Amino acid sequence: MNNAVDKEKNMEVRVHRGEGKLQHVIEMGTHRVLTDEPVELGGEDTGPAPYDLLAAALAACTAITVTMYARRKSMDLRDIDVRVGHRQQDGVFMLERRISYLGNLSADDKQRLDVIAEKCPVHKTLSGQIRIVTEAR
Repeated sequence: MNNAVDKEKNMEVRVHRGEGKLQHVIEMGTHRVLTDEPVELGGEDTGPAPYDLLAAALAACTAITVTMYARRKSMDLRDIDVRVGHRQQDGVFMLERRISYLGNLSADDKQRLDVIAEKCPVHKTLSGQIRIVTEAR
């Protein structure tokens, strides 16, 4: 296997306390991101909240998956704008995704890209059965 692929599969995300009341630092390989909660939830709003990160993961995965497919199929996708909102409704967490395509694309192209968007790994994970194994020490 390719070493880059091996490293990606084995990459572990680490989260530890930051400086604020609810602030935490997320470390992903060489990348660092702060996460926090809004002031109304007791945080200081120094970074995105966990639900924002979940929405961002879906939006980024959608954009990358669709762009990769469009390039592979030589579609004229010049830009993609993916927006994901989140809210609670009747005790259910909802993600709402809107996708806009810019380019010389037919209606059939856009319909195919919509189908591909639902095949992004984050979409498939969130819409499927999820199992989280926790080891507490």
